[in-house]
Amino acid sequence: MTHSRKSITGSNIDYRKHLIVKPGSKVDLSSIDPGFKAPHDSKASSQGLLAKCVQRLAELQYLIYAENRRSLLICLQGLDAAGKDGTIRHVLGAMNPQGARVHAFKVPSTLEAAHDFLWRAHQQAPARGEVVVFNRSHYEDVLVARVHGLVPKDVWSKRYDRINDFEKNITQGGTHILKFFLHISDEEQLQRFKQRLVDPKRQWKISEADYTERKLWPEYVRAYEEALSRTSTSNAPWFVIPADRKWFRNLAIGTILVQTLESLRMKTPAPTVDIDDIRRRYHVAQRDQKKVASGQRTAGFNQP
Repeated sequence: MTHSRKSITGSNIDYRKHLIVKPGSKVDLSSIDPGFKAPHDSKASSQGLLAKCVQRLAELQYLIYAENRRSLLICLQGLDAAGKDGTIRHVLGAMNPQGARVHAFKVPSTLEAAHDFLWRAHQQAPARGEVVVFNRSHYEDVLVARVHGLVPKDVWSKRYDRINDFEKNITQGGTHILKFFLHISDEEQLQRFKQRLVDPKRQWKISEADYTERKLWPEYVRAYEEALSRTSTSNAPWFVIPADRKWFRNLAIGTILVQTLESLRMKTPAPTVDIDDIRRRYHVAQRDQKKVASGQRTAGFNQP
């Protein structure tokens, strides 16, 4: 495993250990540098490693699909412009859609709002053999709901335990959960808002809510700190990903995913048919095809 990690990250740093929120610890986001990038000094130094990560992820996703014994749930959370869409595009985009999908959690529909807050998460949880990415997630109900006062404190404050129970339940059913908080600075967020303004291809992302939500930055930080502290468990850990540098964000998440999936020691399943019998049938079919092809060529020569 050490050799594999070194070949992917180019160093002995295990981002799983370095960036994890240890269960039971108290998170202070002000103490975590959103510009962290060790041991790499530039985007150029990371591109080859990221390419290897992406290729390896595609291989590992194939094993999840082939085994059909377990599943993977990836939760992406972060403030506006933190890079959730970019992570999906650059890190997870190589996965085969036949066994992977993305679900974006937006404002609850009328049907979703008529149910328990975890109902829609249950609906979208991965089946065996599947990788599912939550772009935002069930955590919106202890983040947005808390910051905007959509429900009283005595309601949202009880949801942490219910979330832990939900995640424990699906992990016991064979789902592995990895949760990533994309940690950016307010300066970097404003810079990305500027890029959206000046680039016509990005202007569709602009929302009036960008700036009203930005004013609530301190409240969101407190909400995230409590959510991360109270819901990072051994079975469903949180990782705080420094995200001011997009290339490091991608590399860190890709590396954690590869290291975690490789630790499962997945293998392609044994065939469910008699391979010797299938091989015999193949050779018979191959001979028959050659006979047909030879007959067609002979008939062609006899035509006037």
